[in-house]
Amino acid sequence: MKNIYFLSDAHLGSQAIPHARQQERRLVRFLDEVKDKAQAIYLLGDIFDFWHEYKNVVPKGYTRILGKISELTDMGVEVHFFTGNHDMWCKDYFEKECGMIMHTEPVTVELGDEVFLLGHGDGLGDPSRKFRLLRSVFHNPVCQWLFASVHPRWGVGFGLCWAKHSRLKHGNEGGDPPYMGEDKEYLVQYAKRYLTAHPDVNYFVFGHRHIQLNLALPPHSRILILGDWITQYSYAVYDGESMYLETYLEGETCP
Repeated sequence: MKNIYFLSDAHLGSQAIPHARQQERRLVRFLDEVKDKAQAIYLLGDIFDFWHEYKNVVPKGYTRILGKISELTDMGVEVHFFTGNHDMWCKDYFEKECGMIMHTEPVTVELGDEVFLLGHGDGLGDPSRKFRLLRSVFHNPVCQWLFASVHPRWGVGFGLCWAKHSRLKHGNEGGDPPYMGEDKEYLVQYAKRYLTAHPDVNYFVFGHRHIQLNLALPPHSRILILGDWITQYSYAVYDGESMYLETYLEGETCP
């Protein structure tokens, strides 16, 4: 089988990332490099720092990345898009215009001979009450309808400013917390709890935390957290036998 690639957390369009255009181009070059090797590519959330589709309007920009994704799907490469906590307000634009397969919840899939649980990772055991409250508001259909009634000039601008404020706040605090250890990392704890009822899962793959982690979960599972495409440019590859994390270094050949 061809390779299957997983990546997350590019936060394209962020007003808090000074190298945003170079960052998008780097992701496009990566996709171009792997397009002939890829059976499927899984984009596990927060690819965009803010995305909201109105009935007849989508955010401007992103022509390079959406054009490259459309090229891949036209070639027959499956591209799966998982909504994250920054780009959850998607409708049918990515499916109709770019050929992506959309997911709004974690999914369990069989790839090769292995069982994978895939998702962005937000809402899976996060202990923060503030985050859980905001997530419930953002996912509320009434709140989404009310936001959609705001003119795109103001709605998109507000969303980008909110995301910028959140990114700068985290930056002032040193960014996302580093790996907190097996007993405190809530995605690891979620995977362990999930295994008690679903012992057939071989791999858990998440984004959201902006850390790189490849951890064994006895007796035969692993959890991978994918890092980000802001400073780490990390991704995972499944070649039909092994699953491993890589870093995209321009000028070097991707596996």
